[in-house]
Amino acid sequence: MLGERLRGKLSVVGLVLLAVLLFLLPQFMPRFYIYLGSLIFAAALLATSLNMVLGFGGMYQFHHAVFYGFGAYALALTATKSGLPLWAGYVIAPLCSALLGLILGLLTVRLSKLYFGMLQLSLGSLVWALVYRWYSFTGGDDGIHGIPVPELISSSTGAYYFSLIVAVACLMLMYLMVNSSFGRIFQGIRDNPERCEAVGINVRRHQLLGQVIAAFFAGVAGTLFVTVEGSVFPDLMFWTLSLEILIMCLLGGWFVFMGPALGAAIIIILRTFVGIYTEYWTMVLGIVLMLLIFFLPEGVLGLFYRRIAPAAGEGGTDALG
Repeated sequence: MLGERLRGKLSVVGLVLLAVLLFLLPQFMPRFYIYLGSLIFAAALLATSLNMVLGFGGMYQFHHAVFYGFGAYALALTATKSGLPLWAGYVIAPLCSALLGLILGLLTVRLSKLYFGMLQLSLGSLVWALVYRWYSFTGGDDGIHGIPVPELISSSTGAYYFSLIVAVACLMLMYLMVNSSFGRIFQGIRDNPERCEAVGINVRRHQLLGQVIAAFFAGVAGTLFVTVEGSVFPDLMFWTLSLEILIMCLLGGWFVFMGPALGAAIIIILRTFVGIYTEYWTMVLGIVLMLLIFFLPEGVLGLFYRRIAPAAGEGGTDALG
């Protein structure tokens, strides 16, 4: 338990210190890096939301990007077609993603492991196909461009600070959930669902609730993307983005709370700067995945905590910080 408490405290302290540093950076950074930082915040929130059900719940969520894209489209359509105040979209969008998570969860949560993941991938692809083909409503493969956002966050600096504040607030909420009684039960279901059922825990209900929560935060990440980019397109729901999100979790360490956020930052920076020299980013991503599998299965932060825990008197690495 000592190693687990140490990892938890380091995660919180590290998050607070990092947030303070990131709050000061726009005073010194060029505009491009402010934009890049905003994208990293959205990706960090997205990857951590996936890890809520993947690392903490043991659910093979293979198409998490569908909730991200659905939230982005919900905000875009609210801002361009509904006539509601612009800020209303920031409330409606995550709720729409959570509703989609509930619908897909009701259809998939009765399955387990690989079967759950494959059915979710299929249903998510159907949602993508609907968005891709519905030209009169979603713009089809052209997407939606020139999406208005509130004036307060319309500048690059405003979008940066908004993304930072929302991402940090959501990360803290997810951390509290993971360390709540619900989070402990969720991790117990991950480790041994049969035993949890035997002691009277409703496994399917907890898994469904976990998927709804993860979808909600993915929808929040989608609103951050729209705030930064001012546009949406069907690729936000395509399965290749889901693979990229999964690699973010694996790269940073999916058994450590802040691991996916670190993995998201690494992937976004790699994609940005590798794209300057080559258009074959997917090949680079594949190489990263192979290196992860062979040399860093615990991820960057997973390896870091494995070396710290023995010094604190706890040798195990299965506790989630």
